Amino acid sequence: MRDADPGLFGPESVTWQLHSDPIMWIAGVRALYLQALHPRAVRGVLQNSDFRKDTWGRLMRTASFVGTITYGTTEAAERAGARVRKIHSMLGATDPATGERYGVGEPELLLWVHCAEVGSYLEVARRSGIVLSEAQADQCLDEQREGARLVGLDPAHVPASTAALAAYFEKVRPELAAGPEAREVDDFLREPPVHPLLVPARALLWRRVAALAYASLPPYAHELYGRPAPAPETVTRRLALTGTALRCIPSRVRWQLPPAHILKAMARLGPDARPAPYKLRRQEAILDGPGRAQRSDGGDSTRWRTPG
Repeated sequence: MRDADPGLFGPESVTWQLHSDPIMWIAGVRALYLQALHPRAVRGVLQNSDFRKDTWGRLMRTASFVGTITYGTTEAAERAGARVRKIHSMLGATDPATGERYGVGEPELLLWVHCAEVGSYLEVARRSGIVLSEAQADQCLDEQREGARLVGLDPAHVPASTAALAAYFEKVRPELAAGPEAREVDDFLREPPVHPLLVPARALLWRRVAALAYASLPPYAHELYGRPAPAPETVTRRLALTGTALRCIPSRVRWQLPPAHILKAMARLGPDARPAPYKLRRQEAILDGPGRAQRSDGGDSTRWRTPG
């Protein structure tokens, strides 16, 4: 076990602990909403995707990629990244207004997708009750540059701190818009196609997930979509309640779902590799000195409050 490959991150990373939490499913949906607001990026997805016909398959493939690069071996992670880069190299999109043809693997598009994803992970996790210090949040973003590298980005050009991430979002905001493609994603996420027998479950469960993910977006995203959301403190309270409820589901039950990345990692590395919230608290004592600031709830920005 001692010589087993821990993969790109390993059990001592913030990423290892954070990605095991079930609230990440809501964070992933939030990321889709946010990513769709970049017209060039979302156009590349819609013009090359079969998500309308293979809704859940696409979502599970995305989740499997994240699980593989987080909990898989280094070889498995590198192989998954190579597949993504190869697919990107073969795909392009066309701007219907200008006729411009461009590749979906352009660095600026990959960077937007990456930042919207990792920013959503941190935002939803923290507002749902996971305690992350400033230093841990920065470490997580620094770690996530490995994922950015796998899809073809230069890690040196990827935000490695919450301050850098906030600056990036501020810089890119003028480029964002809720065009026809974003509206299509919005409609799709609110009511994805399902088997007739699953329509009641969609109404009971999925719509609540999508609504909470949408509500957790930053205010400028609500303005672009043109749909209001509850007050931020109300959304934070709902995220906390949802996180508490999801964490009541035994981890062994959750982790049994295919492809069971976490259980495979524990089998490879031993029981000490088990992700657990208390490990984040233990890491906090190492990473943060006394008096360091803690983040308040809110949008994609670096607003901090001193504890107590």
